[in-house]
Amino acid sequence: MQAQELQVQTAVQADPAEVGRARHWARSRLTGCGIALDDSLADTLVLVVSELVTNAVVHAGSPAVLRLVFPVGQDAERRPVRVEVSDASEAPPAQRVAPDEATGGRGLELVSVLTDRWGWCPDGSGKRVWCELLPEEPVAVAASRP
Repeated sequence: MQAQELQVQTAVQADPAEVGRARHWARSRLTGCGIALDDSLADTLVLVVSELVTNAVVHAGSPAVLRLVFPVGQDAERRPVRVEVSDASEAPPAQRVAPDEATGGRGLELVSVLTDRWGWCPDGSGKRVWCELLPEEPVAVAASRP
């Protein structure tokens, strides 16, 4: 039997102002997918959305697609929530070590620390950067779609 999932996605323009919109969009989808806004998983998901979208906007400089994938079904509590950002750049993401006084450059380091796993793969003429977080509590998808 194939695992069931609910996918939601939105387009992200190549504009730094889109990062805030992407965070708001992601947070608005969580409750409809069974994740309470006061849950630490919600905060972590919104933070990694912010970091991955920022990387796409700043480094790819082209429109991107943000996708959230929520597990549903009997074994949902054993499967991760997935965040994906696809952009038009073929350049692989580069995790770097930022100096202590730097105000940026820690995005992928944060993603690496906060998620259960992350990676990237070629996607058409660009790439897809993804990360997965296992919920601490079972995720129960609401009856209505977000």
